[in-house]
Amino acid sequence: MKKPARRAAAAVRGTTPPELRLEHTPMSDIIDALAGGQVTATALANAYLARIGAYDRAGPALNAVRALNPDALAIAGKLDGTKPSAKRSLAGVPILVKDNIATSDQQPTTAGSLALEGARARRDATVVKLLRKAGAVILGKANLTEFANILAIEMPSGYSSLGGQVRNPYVPALMDGRGIPLVDPGGSSSGSAVAVAAGLCAASIGTETSGSLLHPASRNGLVTVKPTVGLISRAGIVPIAHSQDTAGPMTRTVRDAAMLLNVLAAQDPRDPATERQKRPADYTANLARDAMKGARIGVPSDPADPLNDCYYGKLSSEGARLMTEVIKVMEDLGAVVVRASMPTRGWIAGPGTGMAVLNRNPLSPNKGNPTGSPIVFLYELKHGLNLYLRHWATNTDMKTMADIIAFNAAHAQTALRFGQDLFLAAELTKGDLSEREYKSARVMDLLAAGTHGMDAYMDRHKLDAVLFPGATGAAIAAKAGYPSVMVPAGFISGAGDKETPDYPLGITFAGRAWSEHKLLRLAYAYEQASNMRKPPPGLPAL
Repeated sequence: MKKPARRAAAAVRGTTPPELRLEHTPMSDIIDALAGGQVTATALANAYLARIGAYDRAGPALNAVRALNPDALAIAGKLDGTKPSAKRSLAGVPILVKDNIATSDQQPTTAGSLALEGARARRDATVVKLLRKAGAVILGKANLTEFANILAIEMPSGYSSLGGQVRNPYVPALMDGRGIPLVDPGGSSSGSAVAVAAGLCAASIGTETSGSLLHPASRNGLVTVKPTVGLISRAGIVPIAHSQDTAGPMTRTVRDAAMLLNVLAAQDPRDPATERQKRPADYTANLARDAMKGARIGVPSDPADPLNDCYYGKLSSEGARLMTEVIKVMEDLGAVVVRASMPTRGWIAGPGTGMAVLNRNPLSPNKGNPTGSPIVFLYELKHGLNLYLRHWATNTDMKTMADIIAFNAAHAQTALRFGQDLFLAAELTKGDLSEREYKSARVMDLLAAGTHGMDAYMDRHKLDAVLFPGATGAAIAAKAGYPSVMVPAGFISGAGDKETPDYPLGITFAGRAWSEHKLLRLAYAYEQASNMRKPPPGLPAL
């Protein structure tokens, strides 16, 4: 298999002040150092490139960065005389973007697929355009689960045929007999999360359809915001399902995430969903330690109704202990914790929202058996991917999903380690979203997850937010198009019956549409009281 071009960064060395511990320093502190003249954009870029060389390419070989931007140092050099300001708040800040986000520079946009190796984009995705306008240095593209984990059933988090396997920086060495990490890095925004956790960039941008920001943020001890659908433009992002797709920031602190939302949340004529956008002038305003006082937080776990406890009931003993501690912190901060089960029809999904797909994954123990998959995903996938290939992709022979399927079949030994059963199922749809079953499934998703799920739950108990362990609440919020904010909560260990080193577990605050600011305030209060983020061991300053 031909490897993607990669810069040999191990020899690059930065000259950053010793107080800027890149493996742990928040983006806000980096911005302050740039504004104060303590460091230059070039020095920062060089320092991150050195860490990528030492820890991503060598050392534990985290494999979070699929490819580096060959123009990164030149861009940084032009920004050396520019200090961050209100107009260019990210001037000189090195940021990685997930490799399903289009850039119109020398970097390919591949979604991790061998079929799209070398594919370029006709223009920047809107999120990239906004980052550049704010002065960010696009350092490179982050690895991901191929096609954001819509190619094959049971594809491992962080694996792609083009980029290989991303490793969790807290448990990088433990693999099973198939070469799959025992503790996965979370997906599909795996590289985006690992890179921030390991100090390979100041912050990163990932994407989510259902869990692809929240899961890797939880596994890597990070903050992320899965926004309301329409808060951040999706134009130029390789799609799964436009009903749920969104981009979002991955950072080390809540304030950093709020700062990036200030840049990314903008209306865009290329994405009609942004027309109804509602946002405050400043997401960093009123981030306060006392923001939890008086807030009503729903905990969807009623001891009197254990069969309806899909979010907390399956936690390990360590996870359950950690969540007990989390809730105690919130109560000490003055929150009113309401323990009540989520309405069953909210989380169990509505009738006709799923379909059976034959599992053709050659490495799956369930190979040959039908597996449930969301109807909305598969029907919107063909429609959206064909539009992306037609209007955004260039320098590639892939013009349709059918072309990618054929390429993969012709190069099965390297392209189809885990199969492409989901693509095969999606290709059987018309691709124009005219089918009755698709329209019905979308209506039922909104009815079950929104009206009968989150809305009913929050209305009945007069809640400000709902608290979920890790990414367990991703689906119900994502189907409704509602926002979630993840913040580090502590550490657990173990994978099945195997012992492992400690790795992070986060908590999610979910709420109604356009409630990102409220959720960020709650997350900030918890973050400041708990201070649970710790960088991965074994990745010290160079």
